[in-house]
Amino acid sequence: MSINTGIPDYELDDLLVVTAPQALKAMADPLRGRLLELVLERAATVTEMAAAVGRPKSTVAHHVARLVDAGLLRVVRTRRVRAIDERFYGRAARTYYVGALSSDTDKATVATMNGLAEAAREAAPAHAADDLRCLLVHARIPVEEVRTFWAEVQEVARRFSQIPRSGDQVYGFVAGLYPTDVPTLPPAGVGESRAR
Repeated sequence: MSINTGIPDYELDDLLVVTAPQALKAMADPLRGRLLELVLERAATVTEMAAAVGRPKSTVAHHVARLVDAGLLRVVRTRRVRAIDERFYGRAARTYYVGALSSDTDKATVATMNGLAEAAREAAPAHAADDLRCLLVHARIPVEEVRTFWAEVQEVARRFSQIPRSGDQVYGFVAGLYPTDVPTLPPAGVGESRAR
């Protein structure tokens, strides 16, 4: 399903399930991940992306080519500039979802793509400046509720990515939902007779 809400300024699918090794490897690279994030705002040329990330144009062109080959980035329009077609790149989908993986190599690749760890590194200066908004809540819930809740979180993330761009500050939004071994209370009534 293609959508266009004005952000970004090109049409893209809402969701792409990623399982191909080439796409997983392309997404795992931090610079490529940053390039994919940049074009959520609007389509961009290699020159614009290189300026935004402070890297040489040739380096960014290499990474853009890898993302295009992996089906994660595509040319969304061109513009003729002095007899040369300038290409503007955009994402294939607003959200990339890593699907079920069978290969240990693919699972290892995905293990390097820890958005929570990256967000923690990015958020350190905001924490030091006392300008960090963060929640961590634990709940013992059935897996069916996890699926429902995560769909709601994904919708919030989509809304965040569609807010019109303005202002001077970029904000990051991260969400994680994971099983943990945080202790929980036993069911009510268990162990009460011994405590009396």
